[in-house]
Amino acid sequence: MADPTYADWSKDRLVERVRELEMAVKQQQQQQQQGAGAKQKQAAVKPPSQAPANAAATPPEKKQRKKGGKMDPSKYSTRLVALKLAYLGKRYGGFEYSASSAVPSIEEELWKALVKGCLILPENPDKVAFEPWEYSKCGRTDRGVSAFGQVIGIRLRSNRPVAPEAAGTEGDGKPAWDPVADEINYPRILNRLLPPDIRVLAWAPTLPPNFSARFSCWERQYRYFFTQPAYAPLPGSLDPSGGPGKEGWLDLDAMRAAAKMYEGVHDFRNFCKIDGGKQITNFNRRVFEADIVEVDDMGSALPYLSQHDFRPAGVAATDAVYPKVYYFHVRGSAFLWHQIRHMVGVLFTIGQGLEKPSLVADLLDAGKHPRRPNYTMADDVPLVLWDCVFPKADEDLSRKKALEVHDPDAEGGPKLEDAMDWVWLGEDEPSFQHGPNGLVDQLWETWRERKMDELLANQLLNAVAGKADLSRKLAELGPSGKPNSHRAYEGGNSAKAVGKYVPVLKRSLLASPQDVNEKWAQSKGFASAAELSQTKNWRSVIKARRAGEVDTSNNNNNNNSSVDE
Repeated sequence: MADPTYADWSKDRLVERVRELEMAVKQQQQQQQQGAGAKQKQAAVKPPSQAPANAAATPPEKKQRKKGGKMDPSKYSTRLVALKLAYLGKRYGGFEYSASSAVPSIEEELWKALVKGCLILPENPDKVAFEPWEYSKCGRTDRGVSAFGQVIGIRLRSNRPVAPEAAGTEGDGKPAWDPVADEINYPRILNRLLPPDIRVLAWAPTLPPNFSARFSCWERQYRYFFTQPAYAPLPGSLDPSGGPGKEGWLDLDAMRAAAKMYEGVHDFRNFCKIDGGKQITNFNRRVFEADIVEVDDMGSALPYLSQHDFRPAGVAATDAVYPKVYYFHVRGSAFLWHQIRHMVGVLFTIGQGLEKPSLVADLLDAGKHPRRPNYTMADDVPLVLWDCVFPKADEDLSRKKALEVHDPDAEGGPKLEDAMDWVWLGEDEPSFQHGPNGLVDQLWETWRERKMDELLANQLLNAVAGKADLSRKLAELGPSGKPNSHRAYEGGNSAKAVGKYVPVLKRSLLASPQDVNEKWAQSKGFASAAELSQTKNWRSVIKARRAGEVDTSNNNNNNNSSVDE
């Protein structure tokens, strides 16, 4: 067997390999010690003459158990299916596998489960390589980001008989093999092997021709969750604004008005992170809908927020129970790198009264502002890829093409429903959904563990917030005792002290997309980004240069059609 290349191995397999090598070294050392001891004993005691000359110096090795043989892929049929995944991303380094990441990715965990469940049969199970299985993914969520409707396409082992006649029809005309009832229950198998915060919710047995989870997707929906108040508000006596209702509380009406400005086709270069490795030159993206929505029926109230000294101005004690939970809701065909977190970051500055809603319109004007000001994007954990919507296989694609970024005047039309024929776990057997160790039972365990953490933290916070009598002022610092530094909220668990706030449009500017692309192209050996764009298969050229095989003979047409999401 050829020497293994460890670069693509999963981290768990690498750790396992290190342990195997350590055990082999330990066994070798023990054998050497045993051999040395046996020789010393032979030298001290002369063996009897009747002993055979070739007597073993070491005890016989134990027979190793025969490991089960590998499954022969030729004996099994396969089928291309789609899987709908949900995961809580806080523990993971994003969806995509990266050998250099210090924490596991969703794809890495998925690969291990697919291999262990024998749903794919790679020659080298240690190497994470999805390409041979017609793999595609709808979204590429970043580190910490969750998803409740992620979709992948993949070719998996099937129960369908290899012989065509075995999958024909019986005497009564019924199919001898049902593509759902007789198939492997992919969600059940994978959920037994995946970590509890990654679940397979459904699978689609029938896919349209040329299906790709990425390119066939009609729209992607995201939600970014936050609380109202966003962070711990100050009592009126300490609020820098001079009264309750400012520090910590968000102006939701202003945020909603700003969010509506995102709708339509716009140049979002000032709402994303530029990656020179993708050489993107078109930053137009269409947003179907953007809004601020309240989440109903959220518990864990903090009664101290209803006290007069903490309530926002104009809100009576009986009007509402706080904190409330909201989310920024956005639907679009595709998104740029970190686009949504930048959109939310700007909304938070508006919600805090640090900026006016018109800031969104200013940043969308790429002619007026061709370079992004250096502002901070929102935190990663509250973001969720909520759902991915696919059109019908026979649907007229003219409307979809009209919705592309090249036609800004096209009407979006009514909201589309997902046309994929999903088989949700539980529709085949209800106990798989609500029975013992069913999907709901598994998710309940995950929820309750975190609910108890939330409950105890809630009780502690509310108890502490009401303990001190602030009117005593036993050691008041200065004439007012008010903080002298402003706090800015960025979507995390608390606000950050920023001193004097600098308006976004007055901050230092980052490099333009053209400059980023130019610098990256030159770092890869091209004279300019223009030369790179004219090089056919420029990614392959870069890989060849890394391997020392410089070849620039294919300077023809550019076939780079990458779409950033």
